[in-house]
Amino acid sequence: MTIQDLLKRERALWGTQRLTLSQIIVRMGVLIGDLCRLERGAKKDTSSEADRECMKELGNIIASTVRWCDDLGYDPEECIALALTCQEQYVKERQEG
Repeated sequence: MTIQDLLKRERALWGTQRLTLSQIIVRMGVLIGDLCRLERGAKKDTSSEADRECMKELGNIIASTVRWCDDLGYDPEECIALALTCQEQYVKERQEG
């Protein structure tokens, strides 16, 4: 699946509603909170389904972030390329420093 395929699928699911940055931040907090709950390891979260829940939440982050980039008027592929370039530079600087 390409990034554009993912975006089309997300739009088909969620429609054309565009979220603001503030609305996106709140939703990101929910996703991070769900991952934190899994990591905390409460008895209810240590079932055999914990790996599946973690996979689901990481997938939610990926799929939703692609849509959120588009919501804000950014090309998701350009956002990804910029992030990878910055990560590469960060690693290079750490190795040199």
